[in-house]
Amino acid sequence: MAGSTLASPTAEIAAVRRAPVTPGREAWRRFRKHRMAVASAVVLSLMILAVLFGHFFWTLAIDDIDFSARLQHPSWAHPFGTDDLGQDILARVLYGGRISLAVGFAAMAVAVLVGVTVGSIAGMSRGFVDTALMWLTDLFLSLPQLPLLLLIIYLFRDALTKVVGVEMGVFILIVAVIGGFRWMPVARLVRAQFFSLREKEFVEAARALGASRTRIVMQHILPNSLGPVIVAGTIDVAAAIIAESTLSFLGLGFPPDTPTWGRLLFDAKDNLDFAPHWAIFPGLMIFLTVLTINFVGDGLRDALDPRRVV
Repeated sequence: MAGSTLASPTAEIAAVRRAPVTPGREAWRRFRKHRMAVASAVVLSLMILAVLFGHFFWTLAIDDIDFSARLQHPSWAHPFGTDDLGQDILARVLYGGRISLAVGFAAMAVAVLVGVTVGSIAGMSRGFVDTALMWLTDLFLSLPQLPLLLLIIYLFRDALTKVVGVEMGVFILIVAVIGGFRWMPVARLVRAQFFSLREKEFVEAARALGASRTRIVMQHILPNSLGPVIVAGTIDVAAAIIAESTLSFLGLGFPPDTPTWGRLLFDAKDNLDFAPHWAIFPGLMIFLTVLTINFVGDGLRDALDPRRVV
């Protein structure tokens, strides 16, 4: 035709070799558009690496007592200063970070596991089962969380620590209690996703081909409903870290010799006038961790939302 030009072989080869647009690539492209989420992911990764491997580079022990260095302000010898026993706060912050992050991610795993299970059963059921599970969810949502957390830990901490040890017993109890009070939003999300997806064409096709209900749930519905669950899971990590810090600050968390971030704040509360650094650095770590996790969750929400055009 007049005025038409033939496509060059180079352009055709480039079009053929172009990488296919997979859901993962598209989600990564959307996530990179959220600059605060990318920056927060970098900061959070650096913090996780610091608390996991920092003790290999900063070798001071968390229980080294030096009365000649009591309540020193930040210096080259002690970048985060020292406490009332001369213990290095940087070493204690790095150690406490491992515990606080472990509690956050473990409690998130418990909440997501229970929420996905309850939401999946409710989403694939009709009638009494769905109604009963939603009544149970509403019941847990109506319970006052902090008073119940304090009561359960007060009643069962001593009995559990006698069985598995002090630190492990407190860890299991705190993770179970926090995760047990964070599964309800996940269950509601999964149930809503199941109601939306179970009538889709690809599910009807799988059902027409004779796929069992378990196969339909595990291979077709559940993988397509995990986007909101991932976002909710990031929020649960931040909420679990705050809850653990609150319990430790109130004296009902880990033992006094275990320097979690919340326990460091509890120990520093009586010395704020002349040693503010003792509280600033653990509080700053909690603030940065929760803030970066929330921004990462915000970026994941934008990346995994199929209705959002970026």
